[in-house]
Amino acid sequence: MAALRPLNRLRKVTRMAGGALKTASMDDFDLRMSEKVRPLYEAVKEFIRTEVDPITEEFYRLGENRADRWSWAPGQLELLEGAKAKARSLGLWNFFLPDSETGEGLSNLDYAYIAVELGKNRLASECLNCSAPDTGNMEVLERVGTPEQKERWLEPLLRGEIRSAYAMTEPGIMSSDAKQIQTKAELDGDEWVINGEKFYISGAGDPRCKIMIVMCRTNPDADTYKQQSQILVPMDTPGVEILGAMDVFGNDDAPHGHMHLRFTDVRVPKDNVLWGEGKGFEISQLRLGPGRIHHCMRSIGAAEKAIEMMVDRGLSREGFGKKLINLGKNMEVISRCRIEVEAMRLMVLRAAKAMDTLGNAEARVWVSAVKAMVPEKCCDIIDEAIQMHGAAGISHWFPLADMWHSQRTLRLADGPDEVHHQVVGRAEAKNRQAEVASGAAATTANIATGRVFTGP
Repeated sequence: MAALRPLNRLRKVTRMAGGALKTASMDDFDLRMSEKVRPLYEAVKEFIRTEVDPITEEFYRLGENRADRWSWAPGQLELLEGAKAKARSLGLWNFFLPDSETGEGLSNLDYAYIAVELGKNRLASECLNCSAPDTGNMEVLERVGTPEQKERWLEPLLRGEIRSAYAMTEPGIMSSDAKQIQTKAELDGDEWVINGEKFYISGAGDPRCKIMIVMCRTNPDADTYKQQSQILVPMDTPGVEILGAMDVFGNDDAPHGHMHLRFTDVRVPKDNVLWGEGKGFEISQLRLGPGRIHHCMRSIGAAEKAIEMMVDRGLSREGFGKKLINLGKNMEVISRCRIEVEAMRLMVLRAAKAMDTLGNAEARVWVSAVKAMVPEKCCDIIDEAIQMHGAAGISHWFPLADMWHSQRTLRLADGPDEVHHQVVGRAEAKNRQAEVASGAAATTANIATGRVFTGP
C-alpha cells in the first residue's frame, strides 16, 4: 500500500487556474505524441535538414551590407519563397492552429513536438508558415474574425503571402498591466479614430507586413475588463507613422524590426473591430496562451541546438593535453544542461496537454509556469554554450549571441517573469486556502504555529 501513495497523491489533485482544485485523470499525464502525427513530425525534421538548413547561411549572407536595411536583399526572398513553396506542396504548412479545420488541426500537445524542431533553425518557422506574430494573429482571425475579415486578411496570411504585427505594448505605461493601455479608439460615424503610441511592435518593419491588430481603449466608462477592444489596422492607413526601430541589445533586427509607432487620427471602418467592442481582454486570453507556449516550445529547440554546439566544440578543441569537453567541469555543465532541457520539455508538454483538455483560460497557470521557467533556463544553457566557444561565442561567427538575445527578450515579451510567477504563486495560495477550508489538509492552527507535516 505504501508504494501506491505517491501515485494516489498524483491522481488525487492537479493544481490549476484560478485557485480552484481540478481533479486529474491519469490521461493528463500521458504526454506521448499521437501515432497519426508521428509521420508528420518525421517529415518536418527531414524537411528542415534537407531544405532549410542548407539555405540558412546563404540567406543571412545575402542580407549582409545591403543598401536599405529595411528591405530584403536581392535573392533573400527568392530563397525563402522557394522553401515555402516546397513545404506547402508537401503539406508541411500551418501546423499551429489546434483542433481546427484550417491547417493540420493538431492538438497543442502534438504541435509541441513539432515546434521544438522549428526552434532549432531561425528560418524554419517561416518556411512552414508558423512564425510569430502571424501565428497568434491568424488564430485570432480564425476564431473570431468575420467572413469579410477572414477573406481580406486571414486567407493571405494562411497562404504565406503577407506578414502581420500585434500592437499592444506602450512606452508610457507598464504594459504588463493591460488595463493601463492608453491608445484610444473613438467612434466617429462609421469609423474608428485611433490616437496613441506603441513600441516594440515586432515585425512592423518588414515591408511584407500589411496588417496590425491594435489593442485600444474604446470605452473608459465600461467595466474594467470591457474597456479594451482589438481593431484591425492596415499598415498603409494614413496616420500610421513608424518613428523608428527599438534596438534589442544594440540590434535593430532589420528588416523584421521591433518598431515604435505613432497613431494620429488613424481612421478605419467600424467593422474592423474584432469580435465586437469591449472584447479586447477575451481576445488576449485566446491569443496569448498559445503564443506564450509556442515561444517556449521553440525555446527548447534553441536550447537543444546550443547543447549540440557545445558538445561539438568540446569534442573538436584541445588544450592542456585534453579535449575541451574533459577540462574543468565541462562534462558536468553539459550534463546539467541536458537535465534542464528534459525537465523543461516535460513541463511544456504538460502545459500543452492542459490546454488541450482544459482550454486556454483554465490552463493559464500551466502556461505561466512554463513561460516563467523556460526562457530563463534557456538563457543559462546558451550562456554555457557561449562560454564553451570562448571569444568566438560572442561573435558573428556563431548564432549563439543572437540566440541568447532572443531568449533574454522572451523574459519580457508576452508578460515579464514576475507577472507569470505572480499567477502561479497566487494559484498556489488559493489552492492551499481551499484545502484548509475543506478540512482536507492541515488545520489552520497548525499552519499558524508552523507545525505542518506534509510527508506520506
